[in-house]
Formats: sequence, structure tokens, C-alpha cells
Amino acid sequence: MTITTSTAAAPQRRIDRNTLVTYGVSAVVFLIVAAPLLPIIYQSFIDRPIYDIGHELTSANYIRLFTSPEFLSALQNTIVIAVLATIISQVVGAAGAILVTRTDLPLRRMFGQVLLWPFFVSSLVLSFGWFMMYGPAGFLSMWMRTIFGHIPWNLYSIGGMALVAGITHAPLAMLYCMATATSIDPSLEEAARVSGAKPMRILRTVTLPLLTPAIVYSGLLNFMGAIEMLSVPIILGEPVGISTLTTFIYTNGVSASQPDHGLVGTAAVLMLLLILGLIFMQNRFLSGATRFVTVGGKAVRPRILSLGAWRWPAFTIIGLYALLMVILPLAMLLLRALVRFLNPAVSIVDVFTFEHFTEILTTPIYQRAIVNTIIVAATAGGIGTLLCLFTALISQRSTMRFRGQLQYLALFPKSIPGIVAGIGFFYAMAVLPGSEYLRAGLGVLILAYVMRYLPAGFGAIQPALMQISPELDRAGRTIGADWLSVVGNILAPLLRPAMLACFTLLFVAFVKEYSIAVFLISPGNEVIGSTLLSFWLHGEMGSVAALCCIQITIIMIFMFIARRVLRVPATLR
Repeated sequence: MTITTSTAAAPQRRIDRNTLVTYGVSAVVFLIVAAPLLPIIYQSFIDRPIYDIGHELTSANYIRLFTSPEFLSALQNTIVIAVLATIISQVVGAAGAILVTRTDLPLRRMFGQVLLWPFFVSSLVLSFGWFMMYGPAGFLSMWMRTIFGHIPWNLYSIGGMALVAGITHAPLAMLYCMATATSIDPSLEEAARVSGAKPMRILRTVTLPLLTPAIVYSGLLNFMGAIEMLSVPIILGEPVGISTLTTFIYTNGVSASQPDHGLVGTAAVLMLLLILGLIFMQNRFLSGATRFVTVGGKAVRPRILSLGAWRWPAFTIIGLYALLMVILPLAMLLLRALVRFLNPAVSIVDVFTFEHFTEILTTPIYQRAIVNTIIVAATAGGIGTLLCLFTALISQRSTMRFRGQLQYLALFPKSIPGIVAGIGFFYAMAVLPGSEYLRAGLGVLILAYVMRYLPAGFGAIQPALMQISPELDRAGRTIGADWLSVVGNILAPLLRPAMLACFTLLFVAFVKEYSIAVFLISPGNEVIGSTLLSFWLHGEMGSVAALCCIQITIIMIFMFIARRVLRVPATLR
């Protein structure tokens, strides 16, 4: 009897262009997310810098960190500042959102725009403005000392740092609360009005409680932002010895003559774990947010509440806030950029000059910083937009096996603070073969920026994609089009507004970015953020102010182009 052995092979999956694109994009996302994390974790467990040879595993770095009085003090200061800043940002944001969206506040549209200005300005720039206006040698501080003999505030304090950080983050809380306030069912407020409640009581007992999800969600984001903020602590805390986690990492890493990479890596891991814990809390809270649902299928139109006798007091309070907290610090930057020095006793006409702008615009290194910033923002914005687009398409509208994991991976960088991302890419570039080409140019900055803001870009595209019916995909498939053809001919054109919004969001974020760059700059790849810190450390306040004004101008010009030429959706205007 002859035994016949079948040699027929199992059917093999054909590798086509769709497979190459989906798995290729997934691999890129994995690499840029893992690249900064793995070296940091490894550095925290070895006895010498990661770029040296002969590493030995050790737990000594963690022991040194948790027994360091400097670190424990920095951790305590960080928590206290973050808590105070979050309270300030949420109170200001929620109050501002209610007043400009649900009441008859005079000039409420104008106030709605002014209160959001800090959203489009780097926290580093706003911190410089506050220092030049309210710092120990600030213009208003010197005026107060001249008139009253003393300064009634101390910006170089925990409270001063928390105030500036809170005002910096208030626009985020305001944006979240505005989105919720405009969708509240007005019948709830109407029921309270019929029961005899006054406008202020309605706002306090009905409107404000319904904003709880927006307040808590944005509050957690602002708490995380305050923890990872470098600008306020380094400008207002370091001069008087108030250290935070970010300045602890900065002083032991960038500014140290002999960096302690063991402590830096370990502190970075701790900060990463802290942010991850906060994100876990955020997700747990959102899982029970359905109890705040008030919007159903019935169309409603919010009704403006009359403030009555509170109308002009509210106008005065919000007007003073906008003037003192936002307008004057930003105006002071322009004024300081146009004078040789500031003193209330000296006429501005006598010290007026354009020399600070002239120096920046004619010095090659400063010119290069401006050009590099625009190149990095445009290039990283374009690459980031395409990567976010395909990541959203693959995770939502493909049949790839790991599409769920890809979405989680794309959102993971929101748990990575900017300073941690900078350290991670610094270590990665120190050990990866062939990375010298990225370090020599702007490539490492582009990669780090794209990774850090991948969740923001993904969040700008994913909601728009979810509004497009899958029936369009199926219609394309029925006529023989493959996945890439459906993407190119059907989905991508429909997602054009979302892509423009994503690019705008990323470009503005990259122009403002500084915390990542401080660990990655080298001669030739300077950007505005790193140059501002260099000016600050050398005490060149006029140059700081002038470069801040240039950065703001770049953002303003781009936003004008985005609105008028690119026709970015109104949500980003």
C-alpha cells in the first residue's frame, strides 16, 4: 500500500500595499513611542551614564533619590504648586466660561477672546511677561515701591508660582467648560427660574454642578500640566531656591557641569509613573460620567441668563482680571523689547530703542533659531498630521489585527511629560547606531515633537472620522477598491478640515515648545524656546522680550493664514 503525503502548503496571506502601510505605520508609532521610554527606564537601573560601557544593574539610584532631601522638597513643592494652580485655573476657567456663554455680561465676546490668549502663548513667554511686570524688579513692582515704599506681593514664592501657573492653564479649563455650557438643556435652568430662583443662584446650583465633568476632566489635565511645567519654576522658583521635579531634573541634567544621569533618569521615571496614575484616575472618573447627561435627542437652544444687579460688578471683576493677569504682562513684553531699560522714574521716550529687535534679526545664531523653529514646526506638523491621519484610519477603519493596541499606543504619549520626552530622546540618540545624523540636524527635534503631541493630533482627527459612515467604505469596496484607494479617494477628502485643524494645532504647539528642546539642542539646531532660556540665564531681558514678541508674531501670522487661507474649522479660531 502506498501512502501519499500531502505537500500542499497552508494558504499564505498575501503581502500587499495595504498590509505594508498598516503594519509600517504601526511600527513607526511603536518605535517613536518606545524610543524615549526604554532608555530612561534602563538608565534608572544602571550605575553609570547609558552611553558609557560596563553597565551594572543597581537599585542605588532609587535609594539615592528617595533619601535625597533636595528631591523630597522638590516633590512636596511640586504637589503643593500643582494643587493650588489647578484650583486657580478651574475657578477662573469655569467662571469665565459661564459668564461669556450663559449670561448677559457686557462685551462678553471680547472677554471670551482675551481670556483665551494664554492658550496661544507659550507658558515660557507668559512667565517672562509676569516677571517683567510683577517680579522684584518688575515695572509695576518698582512703581509700587516708589509710591508706597514696599511691594505688596511676592512673585518669588509658592503662591506666586501657583498663580502664574494657574492663569497659564485657565484657558484649557475655560474651553472645556464652554463646550459643556453651550449644550446644557435650558429647561433645567428654566425650572429653577419658575421656582423663583435668582440668576446667581441658578448659576450656582444648576449650571455649575452640570459642569462637573468638564471641570474635573480639565482639572486633571491642568494638574498634570502643572506638574510637568518647567517655565514657571525655573523663572520664579530657582532664583530663591524653590525647586520642583522639573527643575530638579533640569539642574541635575542640563545645567550641571557633571550631570547625574542616575538621578535624572530615576526622577524622570517617577514623574512618568505619577502622570500615568493621574491618567488612570481620569479614565475611572469618565467611566461614570453618564450621571451628568442632560442632552437628549430633542433640540434645545440655551437661554442667556440676566445677571441683574451683578451685571456690572461681574464686568468689573472680569475686566480687571483680563487687564492685570493677561493684557499687561503681554504688553510689558513689547514695552521691554522697545527700551534699553525700564524704570518708572525714567521717561520711556528717553530710553526707546529698536536695538533688541535689530540684534536678534541680524545675528546669525538668532536668525537660525527663528528659521529652525518655523522649519521644525512646519515639517513636524506635516509629518505628525499624516501619521495621526493614518493611525486614526488604521485603528478605526481597517481590519489589521492590532488596531486596538495601535490606538492605545497613539494615546500613550499624553502620559509622557515634555521634559521626560527630551531626556528619553537624548539617551536614545546617545546609544542608537546611526543616530548621529539625527543629532547633527533637526531630525531628533522633529521626532521628539511628533511623539509628544501624537495624542493631540490623533484627538483632532478621530472624532471627525467617527462621524463618517462606514457605509462609504463598504461602497468603495463593492466596486473593487482596496483599503488605500478608499482612504485616498473617499475618506481623506472628507477629513480635509480635520487634517487642517490637526496641522494648525501641531504647528502652534511646536512653535511654543521649549521643554523638549532644552535636552536636545546642539550648535546649529537652536530653536526659539532654547534661545529664550539662554537669554534668561545670561540676564538679557531686552532680548528675551524681543524674541517673545517675535514668537507671538509668528503664531499670529500663522493663525491669520490658517483662518483666511487654509480655512481651518471655526473650533480652532
